[in-house]
Amino acid sequence: MFRKRGAPIVQCAREFSRQELDEIQETVGLFPGLSRSELAKTICEHLEWMTAAGGYKIDACLNLLEKLEAKGALELPGKREEQCVKRPPKSIALTPMTEPQPEIVGNLEDVGPVKVKVVKDGEMTALWNEYVYRYHYLGYKKPFGCFLRYFIESARGLLGCLMFAGASKNVAGREQWIGWTKSQRVRNLAWVINNGRFVIFPWVQVKNLGSHVLGQVARRIKKDYQKRWGYSPVVAETFVDPLYFDGTCYKAANWQYLGMTTGEGLARKGKTYSSSPKKIFVMPLVKNWRSLLCSEQLEGKVDHGRI
Repeated sequence: MFRKRGAPIVQCAREFSRQELDEIQETVGLFPGLSRSELAKTICEHLEWMTAAGGYKIDACLNLLEKLEAKGALELPGKREEQCVKRPPKSIALTPMTEPQPEIVGNLEDVGPVKVKVVKDGEMTALWNEYVYRYHYLGYKKPFGCFLRYFIESARGLLGCLMFAGASKNVAGREQWIGWTKSQRVRNLAWVINNGRFVIFPWVQVKNLGSHVLGQVARRIKKDYQKRWGYSPVVAETFVDPLYFDGTCYKAANWQYLGMTTGEGLARKGKTYSSSPKKIFVMPLVKNWRSLLCSEQLEGKVDHGRI
């Protein structure tokens, strides 16, 4: 049991009491046959440690358990072989469904009503993945966090794709703009979403289409997230590579330009990455976004426990 007071144990902005740490230690001791992931799920359920979408904070709990093991407070079961095997990413086969179509040129009124539609079933998801893999300059990458895929539709057919997913963990320009502390960022980051993919198909040349679509999404995405994930985001962000784009459609849709990223970041503890600097654009989705992100008021799908 934990006897010494010492510094508090904090993980993902949650401070654990002596009693909670004793209960974690007891759980690990009582169930030696469980895998690390199963232990983490059991502990999250017991402590009501949830994400904004109502799921268990498995990764955060695993990090906490490894931190406690390093301190000598408990002994975890060995990592199972199948947990250590990294499977290669599944390749996407190109089909005639996503081949280039006849040009669509003109103004918004020339293509009829333009709508964004949430992608739901597996067949449409596979089609969306294929389009993005084929036509987005970054290709397709499995999204992380809570995400939504959209198709851009019109009477002339599909015009493009976009997706929102988990926000970047740490962006200096964004953190300064929000003005939150590190613990507030860790706790409330789920309420910031990232527009990580946005592509208008190359045969579509429709004036003001990009800003029109971004405006539509901004008006509905809170409800879409609430329906799919059980909580409503308060800020959207995106990063535009100036080597390819200027960000004109984001400017026209009233997204705010914050400056450039450094091009360097932390991928995981002890690992860094480098890339070309990107333009940072943000869009508040509610009026009191700053006070919410700097508070403990934000609640997800579950009303109990801290995020």
